Amino acid sequence: MTDTTTALEPLVARLAETAPGLRVETGPGPTGLYAYDASNYRVPPRAVVFPRSADDVVEVLRACREERVPVTARGGGTSMAGNAVGPGVVLDFSRYMNRILDIDPVSLTARVEAGVILDSLRSATALHGLTFGPDPSSHSRCTLGGMIGNDACGNRSVRHGRTSSHIEALEIVTADGVRAVADRTGLRAADPNDRDAVERVARLEADVRRLIEANLAPIRTELGRIPRQVSGYQLHHLLPEHGFDVARALVGTEGSCAVVTAATVRLVATAQASTLLTLGYDDVVDAAEDVPEILRRHPTAVEGMDEAIVATMRARRGPDSVTGLPEGRAWLYVELDGDDQAAVDTRAAELLDVLKARGRMTGGRVVHSPAERRSLWRVREDGAGLAARLVDGGESWPGWEDAAVAPEDLAAYLRDFRKLLTAHGLTGVLYGHFGAGCVHVRIDFDLGTDSGRAATRRFLSEAAALVVEHGGTLSGEHGDGRARGELLEVMYSHRMIRAFAAFKEIFDPEGLLNPGVIVAPARLDADLALHTPSDVLPVETLFSFPHDEDGFAGAVRRCVGVGRCRSDAGGVMCPSYRATGEENDSTRGRARLLQEMVRGGTVQDGWRSTEVRDALDLCLSCKACSSDCPVGVDMATYKAEFLHQHYKGRVRPRSHYSLGWLPLTSKLVGYAARPVNALLRGPLGKLLARLGGVTTKRRIPAFASRRALRRALRTARTGEPARTLLFVDSFTRAFRPEVAGAASRVLADAGLPCTAEDDLCCGLTWVSTGQLSLARRIMARTVARLDNGDDRPIVVAEPSCAAALKRDVPELLGTDAARRVAARVHTLTGALTDLASPGWAPPELPDNVVLQTHCHEYATFKGRHPRDLLGRLGVRKVDEAEGCCGLAGNFGFEEQHYDTSMAVADLALKPRLDGIDPRTPAVVVADGFSCATQIDHLAGDRGIRALHLAELLDPAADRPGQPGENS
Repeated sequence: MTDTTTALEPLVARLAETAPGLRVETGPGPTGLYAYDASNYRVPPRAVVFPRSADDVVEVLRACREERVPVTARGGGTSMAGNAVGPGVVLDFSRYMNRILDIDPVSLTARVEAGVILDSLRSATALHGLTFGPDPSSHSRCTLGGMIGNDACGNRSVRHGRTSSHIEALEIVTADGVRAVADRTGLRAADPNDRDAVERVARLEADVRRLIEANLAPIRTELGRIPRQVSGYQLHHLLPEHGFDVARALVGTEGSCAVVTAATVRLVATAQASTLLTLGYDDVVDAAEDVPEILRRHPTAVEGMDEAIVATMRARRGPDSVTGLPEGRAWLYVELDGDDQAAVDTRAAELLDVLKARGRMTGGRVVHSPAERRSLWRVREDGAGLAARLVDGGESWPGWEDAAVAPEDLAAYLRDFRKLLTAHGLTGVLYGHFGAGCVHVRIDFDLGTDSGRAATRRFLSEAAALVVEHGGTLSGEHGDGRARGELLEVMYSHRMIRAFAAFKEIFDPEGLLNPGVIVAPARLDADLALHTPSDVLPVETLFSFPHDEDGFAGAVRRCVGVGRCRSDAGGVMCPSYRATGEENDSTRGRARLLQEMVRGGTVQDGWRSTEVRDALDLCLSCKACSSDCPVGVDMATYKAEFLHQHYKGRVRPRSHYSLGWLPLTSKLVGYAARPVNALLRGPLGKLLARLGGVTTKRRIPAFASRRALRRALRTARTGEPARTLLFVDSFTRAFRPEVAGAASRVLADAGLPCTAEDDLCCGLTWVSTGQLSLARRIMARTVARLDNGDDRPIVVAEPSCAAALKRDVPELLGTDAARRVAARVHTLTGALTDLASPGWAPPELPDNVVLQTHCHEYATFKGRHPRDLLGRLGVRKVDEAEGCCGLAGNFGFEEQHYDTSMAVADLALKPRLDGIDPRTPAVVVADGFSCATQIDHLAGDRGIRALHLAELLDPAADRPGQPGENS
């Protein structure tokens, strides 16, 4: 092992000289972020480098070789076996080396840089009717380089196999900094005019050929036995009968032999027709028994999962988030494809009949709806995260998460594997690629104690022996990494292990590339993230974190690195990452730094940490991660708690006072709204904005008078007995009282007449700025008033305030009264969905609506979204801007956040507004005050105004004289 204690300064200085402009980061922030991947391991690097070209990689490797510093290549950081963490320099290819260099639809190939996201490649090739076959569940954020490193497969590996089957050539940099090309004919220098490089590469190839010739027998008998045999090095591709394919042999080496900078990959045609069957079973073993019969029908995919994953998805995203599954406690997804939809449907029906006759299923159905199929695949793709933190709060971990056997041996293996779990007192959540014999499982290991780690070692050793007994492999997809490298000796002969070591030594004689994996592996229980030092940060908090046994520490530990927050396709999180592309601005990056803060690792300043403060700075507190993150990370709450602790007893940023105290100041302004508005529109208004840390690039919204609110509510009175309570929040009261009037009329029209409470506050602005002590006092007053024996539903027109009452209030106060109040809270959408009279029909609605759903409503009120309500009420097309508007309460008004706010708006909202035809009146709906304000700002003088849902559904909307002026 290389000495990693060498001073880093000479390396940084050399890179500054040889690669000017190369981004090199050191210090607690970057090293804390990159100390983790999606595995159980924590290995802080000493520097993180972001190359922009292969030449940059050359300079890094040459400098690291001279200074004897290890190098670990990293893509999306989603590796589950500890493949993407290392003690020296981490090369992050995802930030800049993410270009698609060429697509050739004639030769069915594409040339891509290592950092290209799989979904980006698939989107580009789809224009030609092509795709890249392997499709891991992390397809929205994993990189091609990472897939090559692990020899990744995915859900459709029954049809498309492993990444290695789709590699034409690899462009690599060797450990000594030579650029070379590996393909089906061998290895050659990238520059044929560089005589030194040509000679060095020739020697390397010759050494490899000699190694293969000396080990033909073990390579032929021990490697390539089953479809998913990923463990070890794939030296069988170098056999004479396989044409000495160096490119394929380097796939799956986990960056331990060379650094891949680009690849030429083979593409496949996209199927013209497909369908999905969902099959229910009492048990995953029963499901596995049917797999051989299913495979006879040539499916594209055969995926399995157990009930724990489905239950967690429904708890996380609402009961309606998983539909289309038959009765059962385990399920198979079977996908069939072809050129003709009718023929595919016929095959599906025939297969269903055959399986019913076998008698193992509890039920089955063909899923025809594309939307329902997408929803079902989302459950399966989120399996790793959903299994990590289950409904009961239990935690589970990888480590033995992707062993594989031949598909015909799967049922027998699963039967014995579950016996092994029981014998060790462990519970595993099972899912995976059943059609390929590959089983993913997360297990409730105790990795935080010495006895638990010893027990884990014993289990893994016995599990390795068991899978080998069944003719299988330790890894069928994720690679060996730090989790299974030590166990390779259970699977392979000593001669094969020596051949692996010799292969690495040829490419990397000094052991600098990704040390600790496959060859000379680290102990599988070394560098565990849960091996927490005893002097961790005390975490007495104001938020109760009721769903996490260890409070704040347990809450931030929810992040296990699956990286869905780094996705730019589907869902709402994480707007700041989508805008900047920086790991520091992702939900995962922030959670990892908070974990470092709690453990006193690279971040040693505790709550006073500037690194954590800076990482949280661009968090918009949108709460989308609490819903979209498979493990339920709630960064908005963590940020509020951190800001409270960080600024305790200290002067806060100016905007925390000017915007955090807005409910109080706006209430006072309401008694003199007209002169204050005139003042704010003049030069003094800009001065006050600057003094308050507020951007002058936005127009400050006009305040409403108290008279306007009284008039709005007076015109809405019906005289009927009130069935609901309308909570008039601070934003509605201060800026758009007409919404309160419209909401009252809509509720009455829907059979839910209300009375209004217009003198209370949910405390949201104090929470979002981390002023939690004040927030609790305000919330306590509100709860005392609302918890008065009245059990009427509380309807809140402003989604962010509804979310605060629903979630923040009970988690900050922790009282039964707070929980009773929270249970009564509905958004207007929720009230009309769940409580409206059965015969209610609103006024005539437009055919098309552009919709901006508030992030807090999306995250907190699952399954009660305006899009669905509008569709049920007759709107034919709802063009939803999926994602944050970018204003996000105080965030977009703060001077230093204006540019990020606009960048977030550019992701979804602005394109929707720009797509509105100016010749056609457009109806834009946005219930959130922030969303409506951002829309007004983006629209400029185009005459676009966002309506609240209440205004759209208002039965009196076309009557003259309704209140609409904030004066």
